[in-house]
Amino acid sequence: MFPFSQVLPAVVLTLVRALFDPMFWVVVLLVALQYRRMAAARREFFGLPVTNGVWRDTLAATGYGFLGGFLGSFLMVLIGLSLSGSGLVYLWPVAILLMLINARFLCFAYAGGVLSLSNLLFGFPEIHIAQVLALVAVLHLVESALILTSGHLGAVPVYFKSPGGRVIGGFTLQRFWPIPIVALAVLGPAVVQQGVAMPEWWPLLKPGVSGDAANLVYTLIPVVAGLGYGDLAISRTPGEKSRLSALFLGVYSLCLLLLAVLCQYVRILAFVAAVFSPLGHEMVIYIGKKMEFRGRPLFVPPSRGVGVLDVVPDSTAWRAGIRSGDVVLFLNQHPVNSRPELEMVLADLWGPVEVQFLHGPEQVFRREVVFRAPGRPFGFVPVPDGGEEEAMDLSTAGPLGRWWQDFWRRIRG
Repeated sequence: MFPFSQVLPAVVLTLVRALFDPMFWVVVLLVALQYRRMAAARREFFGLPVTNGVWRDTLAATGYGFLGGFLGSFLMVLIGLSLSGSGLVYLWPVAILLMLINARFLCFAYAGGVLSLSNLLFGFPEIHIAQVLALVAVLHLVESALILTSGHLGAVPVYFKSPGGRVIGGFTLQRFWPIPIVALAVLGPAVVQQGVAMPEWWPLLKPGVSGDAANLVYTLIPVVAGLGYGDLAISRTPGEKSRLSALFLGVYSLCLLLLAVLCQYVRILAFVAAVFSPLGHEMVIYIGKKMEFRGRPLFVPPSRGVGVLDVVPDSTAWRAGIRSGDVVLFLNQHPVNSRPELEMVLADLWGPVEVQFLHGPEQVFRREVVFRAPGRPFGFVPVPDGGEEEAMDLSTAGPLGRWWQDFWRRIRG
């Protein structure tokens, strides 16, 4: 049976060791900078104040990252994923080169697929295909769990331009997590060091070194990584979209992991796994975007009143109970049916304010009185009227990708 009594304490202790790795804190700092950038984007696009929650979000992301790291570590040890002799050193350079084509290609799903295909077709570089693709699968499985639990947090309101040219409201979902994860390293049968000897049937993935797997001795080493998630929520709420994205990514990860294990025994499946790694990931992204733009947008102007896209926490609107998806009807008995009317009423509105609005999915009528201090923003972002000029650019093309687009436009005339 699997030696849980040996492995689980070793995994926990190795994860704790990651706290003393300077690289882990470098990744935490980079994550904090990303959350600061997101807060600045809210201020720049909508004039919303930047709250003091950047470090709170960073600490929460670090906590989720540790939980995800424990899950990923357990899976990596369970399937016998070892860093020894696998050729993982090539992953980061290839991923960075691919990023020059498109920013979303900074992902091991694409680099792992390219490296595996190159090995199968040309024999270079020398990598352990099953180990590389299994690592890609485990990291994405951890990412799917993190998206499920926290992918909807901190959604940023934005205006999108639909394929038909209409400006619609929605959210960008962006989360970043520092991930300490435990990996195996093969010491070898003749090395006398502290390690973990595994049963004969283990590992499911053959080690990337020569020798009898039953006699090999392994040690656990901490590895620091960072995971990021980016998505759009237009026809679904951020919570609904993150759950759907987690499901799609989880299915992709399990399929890739199964192919990585089986390709050790059936050669043709190595080609299938190498192709599925990037194309399956692209399919997940494509289906997610298509479902959002083809669905009925949630954040469009209502038949009366002004729709609410997002609300600033602790603002006047927030204290009145207004939330995303509500419809504001009257402010101090003044009807508001458009953004210009809303701005005109709010210009001289301070002190006690009576707000009448429709709340929640059932659009229940509510009337609340709240105090607004002079000079303070009311605190909610209205849905777009449809003719706004400002809209988010969804292109993620890198320098080479933009050069190719410009070159192709010149060729076509």
